Parts: sequence; structure tokens; C-alpha cells
Amino acid sequence: MSERDIAFPNLHIYLKNVPRSISLFGKFDIMFYAIIIVIGMFLGRFVADRIARKAGESKDYIWDFFFPVVFFSVIGARIYYVIFRWSEYKSNPISVFYIRQGGLAIYGGVIAAFITGYVYCKIKKDKALKLLDYCVPGLILGQAIGRWGNFFNREVFGEYTDNIFAMRLPLAAVRARDITDDLWSHVSSADNFIQVHPTFLYESAWNFLVFALLMIFYKKKKFNGEVCLWYLAGYGLGRFFIERIRTDTLFIPGTTMPVSEALAAIMFVGSVLADIVIRMEIAKKPQIVKTDEVKADEAKTESEPTAEDK
Repeated sequence: MSERDIAFPNLHIYLKNVPRSISLFGKFDIMFYAIIIVIGMFLGRFVADRIARKAGESKDYIWDFFFPVVFFSVIGARIYYVIFRWSEYKSNPISVFYIRQGGLAIYGGVIAAFITGYVYCKIKKDKALKLLDYCVPGLILGQAIGRWGNFFNREVFGEYTDNIFAMRLPLAAVRARDITDDLWSHVSSADNFIQVHPTFLYESAWNFLVFALLMIFYKKKKFNGEVCLWYLAGYGLGRFFIERIRTDTLFIPGTTMPVSEALAAIMFVGSVLADIVIRMEIAKKPQIVKTDEVKADEAKTESEPTAEDK
């Protein structure tokens, strides 16, 4: 294989000269990873805006939140990655700021996004759980799209497989630290490639499924924050199993416990239990609990002219 080729042999797909970046005016390169992440962000914002507008929010409601959440999410994604890869940076701390060399972790971005949402709503005197419900469908859509940046970067892959989706990557195109002993054991002297699980593809497909389910069941929510719980449970469930076969796992310092796997399990179990408990509490109450979306629909209905008014 050429260094820039990517193949899916069992699907009979062979892609030649897949670039990592595009050059502008021959002066500087823009990574496809960055382009795809930006596309995912703006499509996610579009979805969040549509949901918020249908709930009666102003046209600037999501826009005002969009730029601060993107800014702090990128910082959070970098901090998270550096914390769990500190051994790579401690000898040259200034390299922490070399973000163009890669090193972002989605969990850090998600955590930062939630914190930003909470602080933003405190300042605006708004409901954080309502805002998060508007945003998480767009967030999971952005994650589904963003995973394809890993495809162009030749990263976020798993152990050896010969299943229908098996992917081949040239050895020269991937980071040496991502090639495990098990992968090496399947590389013959005549090979210049590794054959792996395309875990970026698995996660992207799973995230698209979670996005579809969130959109289908959005109006079924019983309380502000429930869609957020569904997101955490859905994403956590998929990430738990996918993380188990990835080769670039981040570990809790001093242990062999994958931090993302542990977080995924906590997200899934905690969110499911929280949803069950809150729904049980709502069921015990004689009064009807209304979400902001239901209140907006009722207000809209009441404002419409009746037959007598006409």
C-alpha cells in the first residue's frame, strides 16, 4: 500500500491518495479533521436552533450560546487529553499549546460544554437543563460527523479484525504508539499495513442512531433535562463497548483502567437510574408536570384566534 492509501478489503473498497489536508494558496495547510469538526459544529448548531425556535425561543437564543461553548469545549478537550497523556508533555510543557499537532478528547469537550451551559444560564438567569435539552441532539450529530475527521487522520482504530468492515492502513501513516502487540502479531514481513476495526466508523454510526432516536422521542420527554439524560445514556452505552477495542485508550493515571470506558459506564448507569427515579417521582404527583416545550405549544394555541374571534 502507498502511504496515503486506505482500504476496506472485505468490502472491495480501495481508496488511493486520501489526503490529510488541503493547501491554501500554497502557503499553509488546513487539516480535513478541522474542516469536518467545523462542519459538525455548525450542523449541530442548526439542529439546536431549530429545536429552540420550535419551543418559542428567539432567533439569537442558540447563536449567543454557540461561540462561548465552542471556545471552551476546545479548551476542555485539550485539557482532558493532556491530563491523561501528561507523560508526553512534561518534558516540554510548551507543546501543550501545539494543538495543530493533534490531541483532543471528546469527553473533555463534552464536560466543558456542560459546565459552560451551566455557567452561561446562571449569568443569563435561564434554565440550564432546558438549554441542554435543546443542544444535545445537535451535539451528538456533531460528534457523528466529527468522527470522520479521524478517518482522514488515520486514527481512532481498534485491534485486528477480518470482519466485513475491516480497514487497512499503511504502517507509515499511523502513530507507532497506536499499534499494539496484537496488531503487530498479524503483520507479516511482506506487509506494510495493519488491518483493524474502524472504530471511528462504529462510533459515527452509533451516534447517528442516537441522534435519530433523540429527534424521534424528543416530544415524549416528561421533564427538562430528560433529553440530556437520554443523550448521556445512549452515547455512554455505545462508547463503552467501542472503547474496549480501541488501541489509543487513555488510562486513569497509575492504573490499567481505561478512563473513557469507566466514564461511559457511569454515564449510562447514572442516566438510566436518574431517568427512572425522576419519572417515578413525577408519576406520584397529582399535578401535571409540563416541560417548557409543552408550555410554549399551549401558549401558541391560546394566542391563535378562535372561530368566534374571526
